[in-house]
Amino acid sequence: MTKGGMESVELFTTEGKGRGLKAQKEFLPGDVIFAEPAYAAVVFDSLTHVICHTCFKRQERLHRCGQCKFAHYCDRTCQRAAWLNHKNECSAIKRHGKAPTENIRLAARILWKLEREGSGLSEGCLVAIEELQNHVDSFGEEEKKELRADVESFLEFWPPHCQQFGMQLVSHVFGVISCNGFTLSDQRGLQAVGVGIFPNLCQANHDCWPNCTVVFNNGNHEAVRSMFHTQMRIELRALNKISPGDELTVSYVDFLSLSEERRQQLKKQYYFECTCEHCKKQLKDDLMLAVKAGESKPSADTVKEVVQLSKDTLEKINKARMEGQYHEVVKLCRDCLKKQEPVLGDTNIYLLRILSIASEVLSYLQMFEEAADYAKRMVDGYLKIYHPNNAQLGMAVMRAGVTHWHAGLIEAGHGLICKAYAILLITHGPSHPITKDLEVMRVQTEMELRMFQQNEFMYYKMREAALKNQKIQVMPEPSNENAPSLFHKKE
Repeated sequence: MTKGGMESVELFTTEGKGRGLKAQKEFLPGDVIFAEPAYAAVVFDSLTHVICHTCFKRQERLHRCGQCKFAHYCDRTCQRAAWLNHKNECSAIKRHGKAPTENIRLAARILWKLEREGSGLSEGCLVAIEELQNHVDSFGEEEKKELRADVESFLEFWPPHCQQFGMQLVSHVFGVISCNGFTLSDQRGLQAVGVGIFPNLCQANHDCWPNCTVVFNNGNHEAVRSMFHTQMRIELRALNKISPGDELTVSYVDFLSLSEERRQQLKKQYYFECTCEHCKKQLKDDLMLAVKAGESKPSADTVKEVVQLSKDTLEKINKARMEGQYHEVVKLCRDCLKKQEPVLGDTNIYLLRILSIASEVLSYLQMFEEAADYAKRMVDGYLKIYHPNNAQLGMAVMRAGVTHWHAGLIEAGHGLICKAYAILLITHGPSHPITKDLEVMRVQTEMELRMFQQNEFMYYKMREAALKNQKIQVMPEPSNENAPSLFHKKE
């Protein structure tokens, strides 16, 4: 069996859930169960000039296609690799006069591939594109209206000399994109930059507490002639020990919401009722709604009042962030935390959401000591709620570690960076850029920690001198987006 091949999984059908994937062999945490290249993928409309259209990496300078002036690439290697998929698109854009939206471009790429390869199973696919779920029958009026508009735009873009497909298949492809489009991220995994269709991944059913995770690997196009040359792909990785015959599950939504909220989101976006154990038994809901324990336990009315205040504050924070008013965001967070702290428990999701925003924005404003305090409390709460090998937990712990390092809290910073590294080794693997960055940080903080333990006074003197000579690393500007979710759903 080749590593990442489909021989290690089996397609099966269950009552009520439809198709799913089962393990054919044992897997340990961090094992790649399979890797899958995209059937078709496109960059988001808003990022077509800054993201490579082949490997989806963010680059400073990109080469532009000389023909259509629309597609952008890292270099000639990426441009050559893209030509098979871009050739028809290139001439269609020139004929049409402009590039259509990402949905139209993705549908066109899927149908050009069907024109080239014919219907039925593609190489390495367990399921044909025509057999994927489209959920068109479950669409509401607004979604049906959008579907009709997409089909009309597609027909205007689709060249008359290309194979003409029936309306049913075209509508089916748009339905597939709507509920099975997978979010592609940049090389750091921090920003959603595109959408792709991965037929095998589509077969993995949802569980709020899954045994697998999915990571997007941009591939290594630079090593053209070496054994390390790899194409863009997704990797399904094991989070726990998985036995032969176990169903392979992934989570379509972030776990950090109440079970009822997750169920509503899944019903609205993916058209199914979640019956996982965590939803049925409302596991962890008690932690996410925790209130201060002890003799002076707050009344139900007080809790309700503070929760409403938290929701209102989050709306105000979003508005202030959109306008770049970060000092206003900090003020809103501090005021809200003062009201929350005597009432809400350490794992309450409303408290954790405010702590997360406060630590991120304060880090950006270089107010590191206060940011580190909030980040530590946030991580302590997350560790009690999230699966121990959750990718979003790993990223949050990493950010907290970097914040502590910036604050000069070397012992806590190193400990958090080591913890994050252990999680991301499983969720992302040792060769992912973010894991490699973390390994560099781990080695650096370990060296600094040894120096600190040998002579604390000299450590601070040297650190002070180093920071004077070298501009302190500015934290990235806080993003208004959540971490990229697994499947891309057009809102």
